[in-house]
Amino acid sequence: MINRLFSVLFISLFTHVSLAQDLAVLTQREQAAVIDSWLEYRIQNLLPELMTESGIDMWVVVSREYNEDPVIQTLLPATWMAARRRTILVMYQPSANAPVETYAVARYDVGKSFKRAWDPENQPDQWEALVELIASKNPEKIGLNYADDYGHADGLTSTEHQLLLEYLPKDLHTKIVSAQTLAVRWLETRTEPEMATYRHIQEIAHSIISEGLSEAVITPGVTTTEDVVWWYREKIKELKLDTWFHPSVDIQRADPANTEHERNFANKAPDTVIMPGDLLHMDFGITYLRLNTDTQQMAYVLKAGETDVPDYLHKAFSHGNRLQDILTSNFVEGKTGNEILRATRKAMDTEGIRGSIYTHPLGYYGHSAGPTIGMWDNQGDTPGAGDFELHAHTGYAIELNTVVFVPEWNKDVRIMLEEGALFDGEKVNYYNGRQKEIFSIPRVNKHLGN
Repeated sequence: MINRLFSVLFISLFTHVSLAQDLAVLTQREQAAVIDSWLEYRIQNLLPELMTESGIDMWVVVSREYNEDPVIQTLLPATWMAARRRTILVMYQPSANAPVETYAVARYDVGKSFKRAWDPENQPDQWEALVELIASKNPEKIGLNYADDYGHADGLTSTEHQLLLEYLPKDLHTKIVSAQTLAVRWLETRTEPEMATYRHIQEIAHSIISEGLSEAVITPGVTTTEDVVWWYREKIKELKLDTWFHPSVDIQRADPANTEHERNFANKAPDTVIMPGDLLHMDFGITYLRLNTDTQQMAYVLKAGETDVPDYLHKAFSHGNRLQDILTSNFVEGKTGNEILRATRKAMDTEGIRGSIYTHPLGYYGHSAGPTIGMWDNQGDTPGAGDFELHAHTGYAIELNTVVFVPEWNKDVRIMLEEGALFDGEKVNYYNGRQKEIFSIPRVNKHLGN
């Protein structure tokens, strides 16, 4: 109990020491302005291309308040925290590559683009108003958000689907198609304004991670892994950011009783006091301007007499960087996630690398829509999501691990890494670089030594 109280006090005393305090984080009002401007840009510059590509000339997105379709959450203005009553958005493209007409069959305008297209005084029935709009445009294909492979594209509820079919004339039923591909392409594609800012978002995440894995937060022998986890949660709130998952911190150590390298993601790591000689691993993500990061990095706590991370751990860590290179070299536009995984696994076998690949799309959602490239519990093909092809201007969390036998510990060590990156159509570019060396705790001061 004394150690716990001292740990809390220590962290409190160091809250003024902030490696992340000078990073530019916009005010809530400024963030809203950016989000809304990006949305308008996407509707005007990206949506026409994607609707033409998918062959869907009308996209209908329906949600009721607090039961939001994952797609509609990316179409609402920043000041809307949820749909209002029943919100129906209609996007119609009169011809290939033409600008998209946008309508809100709702009681309100929805942002700048979706102007109200329903007057309850003249037509009390919202569904009838929708049907009248659809009939007036006479689309070839009506895309609805139901999907087999992606929850992100399966947001149309059974009730809303049934009601739409009841109101829609029978001759229009044959025009209804799944909007799965269109929804995934909308969610996965990053525009120029978003790509320009993503590096900064990742830089913020990296700065917070670095501070948490440092002497500013960790006192060996006192601070626990859960202390660090909750420090991250507090720091996120302090900086006016959000997170999409609870962080985690775990420890590998030379002690034969430590089996952390064998734990899988189904089990939570135990709360453990951090000691000299520990190899720390953390998993952390922020949400900022509706975009997400997902990062895993590692740190080592120096023992008495040590002035740097042991060379044998640096060598083990280099295996993780090598596997990243193998994986990203297999990113080729048009390849499926399953094909990328198979090519990577083949190269791993050739080089004798042990490990796992579980890389996923990253953007509006942390585990976003797009080609799945392996899963932690499945290193074979992933039917459906793994069959989706790789496209340019899409973001990924390059997530994987390598298992390396370390003679100095007489056991395996697992190097777990994850970094946000963009595939530009030719190659993978890390948003803000990637970890190339294990952090030391405390940071090495070159002017000190034995």
